[in-house]
Amino acid sequence: MTDDHPDATSRRPLRILIAGDTFPPDVNGAANFTERLAVGLAGRGHDVHIIAPAATRRHGTFEEEHAGATLTVHRLNSTRWPLHDWLRFATPWAVQHNTRPIVDAFQPDVVHIQAHIVIGRGLTKVARARGIRVIATNHFMPDNLIEHAPPMPRKLLNWIAKLAWQDAANTYKLVQDITTPTRKAADYLEAATGIRGVYAISCGIAADDYTARRDRPKTNRIVFVGRVTAEKNIDVLLGAMTKLAPDLNATLTIVGGGDLLGRLKQTTVDLGIADRVTFAGYLSDDELRLTLTGSTVFAMPSTAELQSIASLEAMASGLPIVVADAMALPHLVDQGSNGYLFKPGDSDDLAAKLTEVLTKSDDDYVAMRRASLKMIEPHDIKRTLDTFEKLYRGEPVVAQAADAEGARTGADEGAGR
Repeated sequence: MTDDHPDATSRRPLRILIAGDTFPPDVNGAANFTERLAVGLAGRGHDVHIIAPAATRRHGTFEEEHAGATLTVHRLNSTRWPLHDWLRFATPWAVQHNTRPIVDAFQPDVVHIQAHIVIGRGLTKVARARGIRVIATNHFMPDNLIEHAPPMPRKLLNWIAKLAWQDAANTYKLVQDITTPTRKAADYLEAATGIRGVYAISCGIAADDYTARRDRPKTNRIVFVGRVTAEKNIDVLLGAMTKLAPDLNATLTIVGGGDLLGRLKQTTVDLGIADRVTFAGYLSDDELRLTLTGSTVFAMPSTAELQSIASLEAMASGLPIVVADAMALPHLVDQGSNGYLFKPGDSDDLAAKLTEVLTKSDDDYVAMRRASLKMIEPHDIKRTLDTFEKLYRGEPVVAQAADAEGARTGADEGAGR
């Protein structure tokens, strides 16, 4: 990483160009983070433009409303990935040609790419040629990409994953600073690419937007929020539902949509639990918050989470969480305090950990809710915006603890976000 950056003493509003291969109306963690970041920065007086693939065949520059803010969004001509129900990619060989006029007209102080895959790769080259500071945030996991590939042998998939990381390194070596949502994800990225000095910065959520109950719900309602796709391992959660004691009268609400929706609905029929599982589909923000507030425990069986915004939202709603002991999810759990980790892919262990929560005394259960609320504090979006503003200006950034250990010790600074 290079040290060239604009005058760090300037406090004027910045011209910030944020770019990624996904942006709303797409519904996924990277798209949601990009929107929150752009809206938050615009709310602080910065001039923010977005480059993203067109969501339809209609492309060009548009003034779009996002979370109450008007953003200038440059939509590049895109093509839908045939193995996915909504994913679209900008034409790779045309990215530099299409982004040069945008960069030259806007003249950003900083470019912030959200992925290296298509737009980020081309735009980074354009920005570097003009001496513009580039920040990269990695939301990429090979599992997310391989999930949408045709069936093939595991050795071939592993080889593809290795090539994908090499490709990421080729772009990330060109930027000034790299971030990713958690310390574990940063360590993983450094090991996979050979790049050092990756910052761990929480994606952040507006915790004040969520409401926590003070008491225990009268019924045992388990909730999952996320894309209904293979990487989320929802079948493991459905398997766990069959192993819960009948007298718990536990129900499961699955919030989200995706390519496995039809198949998983049939799975609930085959398992005999269709009457206890509700597929809510996509919900509005208000509906989602009400669903979380009214639930008893949140479950996340995915093993490919770089942070899991859905888990953070559940914690901000005062829910105990039961999540897979994989990737960044352990950072969100103080075992036995605000939730439990379970062995990835193990429905029996997931059922046992859910039972631990559902059979707590009222006092112990409410204590778990309080612990989740305490642990969400370092993930407030205000801290995230503060940190990115410093990176954009080339100012020193102090790592902030946002994992289970940091929450236990109450440390304000530590191993990174």
